[in-house]
Amino acid sequence: MPEPTPVSQPYWDALREHRILIQYSPSSGRYVFYPRTLAPGTFADDLQWREIDGMGTLYTYTVARRPTGPPWAEQVPQLLAVVEWDVGPKVSTELLDVAPQDIRLGMRVVPVFCDVPEHGITLLRYRPGV
Repeated sequence: MPEPTPVSQPYWDALREHRILIQYSPSSGRYVFYPRTLAPGTFADDLQWREIDGMGTLYTYTVARRPTGPPWAEQVPQLLAVVEWDVGPKVSTELLDVAPQDIRLGMRVVPVFCDVPEHGITLLRYRPGV
């Protein structure tokens, strides 16, 4: 399970509220992900947390037929993916509600908030969408 850090805590807190917050750098004029303390490229300390809708496109994926860790031992195959958000950055995730043979690079995907109460965390996953 992910372990939030002081830098990433706002991202995880927002996911628990079923919202997506990522950082935006005014100095570079772009969104940034993963959470960090300085803007990439400019090294400015101007990062702001902004809400996004999380809509995106499937950038790449793999079908894991063996569990990637003990928490997922019963959930194979796992559909591991990288989604490119409409606002720019990419996020590692997992696909839901789709058969492996129906996955297509470039397909539109929508966020799914998966609460894991026993760990006090919400995971961001994706399913095919409009």
